[in-house]
Amino acid sequence: MTAARSHDGPGPLRRAGRATGRALRAPFTGTARGIRRATHAHGAGESGLGKLIELHAVNGAGDVMITVALASTVFFSVPTDEARGRVALYLAITMAPFTLLAPVIGPLLDRLPHGRRAAMAGAMLARALLAITMSGAVATGGLELYPAALGVLVCSKAYGVVRSAVVPRLLPPKFSLVKANSRVTLAGLLATGVAAPIGAGLQTIGSPWPLYGACAIFVAGTFLAFTLPPKVDSAKGERRARLIVPHHEDATPRPAPGKGSTRAGLRRGGNGQKPARERPPGLRSVGGSVLHGLQANAAHRALSGFLIFFLAFLLREHPMAGQSAAVSLGIVGVAAGAGNACGTAVGSWLRARGPEVIIATVLGLALSVAVLAAVFFSTVLVAALGAVAGFTQALSKLSLDAMIQRDVPEEVRTSAFARSETLLQMAWVVGGGIGIALPLNAVLGMSVAAAILALGAATSVRGLLGAARRGTPHPRVA
Repeated sequence: MTAARSHDGPGPLRRAGRATGRALRAPFTGTARGIRRATHAHGAGESGLGKLIELHAVNGAGDVMITVALASTVFFSVPTDEARGRVALYLAITMAPFTLLAPVIGPLLDRLPHGRRAAMAGAMLARALLAITMSGAVATGGLELYPAALGVLVCSKAYGVVRSAVVPRLLPPKFSLVKANSRVTLAGLLATGVAAPIGAGLQTIGSPWPLYGACAIFVAGTFLAFTLPPKVDSAKGERRARLIVPHHEDATPRPAPGKGSTRAGLRRGGNGQKPARERPPGLRSVGGSVLHGLQANAAHRALSGFLIFFLAFLLREHPMAGQSAAVSLGIVGVAAGAGNACGTAVGSWLRARGPEVIIATVLGLALSVAVLAAVFFSTVLVAALGAVAGFTQALSKLSLDAMIQRDVPEEVRTSAFARSETLLQMAWVVGGGIGIALPLNAVLGMSVAAAILALGAATSVRGLLGAARRGTPHPRVA
């Protein structure tokens, strides 16, 4: 009897349990398979770019968890006047030292060309440990919270610099850099959008819980960083680069010593004369396009930092009509995030055709909306400015990446990405500092936003359009 039952297979209860388990797992496994197909499409899985996309999504999710915890402690939990003082203290303790550390990040990471996976894993692990450290101080808002927040900021920016340097080494065949960066950036934005409400839900359990979540996410990212392919750590043919204005004399080739040159001749040159002092390798073959693109992108990044801090206090004190402060901030935040995602998608679609023209155009678009917001201030225009700022920043950065790939020689391209990312992060710090120091006057704030963009346009648009008219001697690869 028992043997006969064994041939009949599992009983109806067991079959029902397995079917129920499969039904419950299906949404999660199906979603995971769909995400894996999207991140590994078009050769990204074979080249290793898919792994980097997933790692950047983990990075974005962990960072937003920490942001939720800090915002709840420094900003939302106290009255406006006290919150402004706390944020000013946060800027003084974290951002001011960061402006001194940021220029060092790129050159320091240049000295670790064979340890990029370890550098990204180290940035993840350090933030996991700092999140646990912050969890004890986040409820009280004690001063020990701020050095830990500085450490998180530095580690986050160090990861961003290394990630920018790694992308060119993971491009699939016939895959442009702007398209690769679009995928990476979009993955980070989507992960941020998913993790933000989860962090807010954890915050309702207790103020340390978003930091516990961040710790778990960053630990996972630590292991994921080591799954990147070994070519990430290869530095074959690379040199360090400096973002400098090219000089004709720098580009002049130096004659090699002739046959039979003596050691003294080698020291002093082939003709026995003392050669010019050897300079570190720089971006001498680039021309002005990349430098003008950096100036325009610095204006966009400074505007981003300014709007984050200025609008946070302005909308808390003067929320949108019929809305609470939290809802008002949420509307502007969602508008900016949606604009950033749209800019990333449009950048991938355009494939950075004529990047100089794109950068000049979106800078003019952002300036026009900022001027309208200053002259005809309204809640609708504030939300529109947030959306346009997100859109133009994303599209301008993708176009800058395309110009670096097109104009910068392969042997210094990786270093150029590190330098440009560091400069843009410093511009964000400057914009944030202006936003926290400015009086909460709406028209004045929008006027300052327009002035930031006008300064960027004055220093970059003429050069960008001139470079676009002249064309480039370098082949377009985007």
